[in-house]
Amino acid sequence: MRKPIIAGNWKLNKTASEAHAFAEAVKTAIPSNDKVDSVIGAPTLFLADLKNVAKGTDLKIAAQNCYFENSGAFTGETSPAALADLAMDFVIIGHSERREYFHETDEDINKKAKAIIANGMTPIVCCGESLETYEAGKTAEWIEGQITGALKDLTPEQVSNLVIAYEPIWAIGTGKSADATIADEICGVVRQTVAKLYNDEVAGKVRIQYGGSVKPENIAEYMAKENVDGALVGGASLEAESFLALLEAVK
Repeated sequence: MRKPIIAGNWKLNKTASEAHAFAEAVKTAIPSNDKVDSVIGAPTLFLADLKNVAKGTDLKIAAQNCYFENSGAFTGETSPAALADLAMDFVIIGHSERREYFHETDEDINKKAKAIIANGMTPIVCCGESLETYEAGKTAEWIEGQITGALKDLTPEQVSNLVIAYEPIWAIGTGKSADATIADEICGVVRQTVAKLYNDEVAGKVRIQYGGSVKPENIAEYMAKENVDGALVGGASLEAESFLALLEAVK
């Protein structure tokens, strides 16, 4: 039985004081860690404080990105070793916004995944297709290519322990969402790709999230599906009440 994982992705939102207040509001109200992993994905600037606020609770913290080198002349980048020193739980990589706006490639994401794992943290590896790709009926082919590139040279054990998030680009922040049947189908493509690259045992262990206009009102529909193990949530994760409602719907 795969444990559900609900991760809020704040993107470029909140001030330090707002982030602190949010964590204080939810840290003791979230469900037990044995029922669901409750994760906040926050801007790098807030991570140290959030880890401090969450200390001793079941609230987990994720970085939204990192570089694939631990140190060096890479001005403005975030070191995975530095994130590990903060005892970060997860690092989100390969989000469509990183791919589109910052031109990240599957090779970049693969390097980041290896660096994150080497530093003892868990990658949340994102994949997803454009509306054009979806309407052309090429989603499965596109997703398989992204997953194959992102997981290149990772071991079966490493893949078993990571998280993959399927986020159709056409459903991110648009108010549109792939219905639960579509989400389950494409999350199934992700799982089948992992099985093809590794084996059924690994595919049965990897946790797969759906992301794209998920909210408290519809999350239960997604979580009821066989291949959906959680959600990567944007706007609905920005308010404490809404974030807690997402978690309550999973219990």
